[in-house]
Amino acid sequence: MNPQMTYPLDVKLMNGTAAALFVAFIFLTLSFSISWILKSPWFAIGKIRVSGDFVHTNSIALRSNVAPKLNGTFVTLDLANARQVFEAVPWVRQAVVKREFPNRLSVSLNEHVAVAYWGNEGEARLLNNFGEVFEANLGEVEQDSLPRLNGQPGQGALVLAVYQSLQPLFANLDLVVDQIELTGRGSWEARLDTGAVLQLGRGSAQEVFERTEKFTSTLTQVIRKYGRNPEALESADLRHEDGYAIRLRGVTTLVPAQGNKQ
Repeated sequence: MNPQMTYPLDVKLMNGTAAALFVAFIFLTLSFSISWILKSPWFAIGKIRVSGDFVHTNSIALRSNVAPKLNGTFVTLDLANARQVFEAVPWVRQAVVKREFPNRLSVSLNEHVAVAYWGNEGEARLLNNFGEVFEANLGEVEQDSLPRLNGQPGQGALVLAVYQSLQPLFANLDLVVDQIELTGRGSWEARLDTGAVLQLGRGSAQEVFERTEKFTSTLTQVIRKYGRNPEALESADLRHEDGYAIRLRGVTTLVPAQGNKQ
């Protein structure tokens, strides 16, 4: 028997290095080939199918505007990034993007439902029915009249909840709440469609509701003493602990000064 041949250490290292380089070459070649194939026109996105209940979003315009912003092919497209691209379109609240073999994208859209203007007069921001603030073209709002709500960032849902709880109270008096604001000092203010300004005070949504409920349930009885109806209300201050102060149009509690007698 021939004795087993042994190789010097430097030869072993050279052979091992050559083998490792060969494996790396094969791996890089395969990776490059696969990457080239996946990025080839064979896997280009052929069609985008848009579905969902939407009013302000035109599916044809949406496809033409969004498609150039989608990076990648049918295989390499980042679906999370694609979703963000669709949700950046005005009025789109939520998008669900899925692949459909062999080369289509399926996009299901959910639009914002505007229930109020948000912010100061003239701002192009709206509030949806989830209390989320979004920006859109105000000229596309179908409703003739929406309330204007305002508050600090992140308070949309709270202000909307207070509005929705108070509006029925004033509706019983044939009045409409036009504006509600939660100021930076934590005080609630409201304005009615008649122009009446109401100081509702501080506190939680429940505390504000309870004060306002007491006010609206007794207002008619109070103003009838002066021969007026709720539309005569000019302002009200509900910040008093045991009651409220009101001002009525055409009513004054001041005693007119009498002229000096000659």
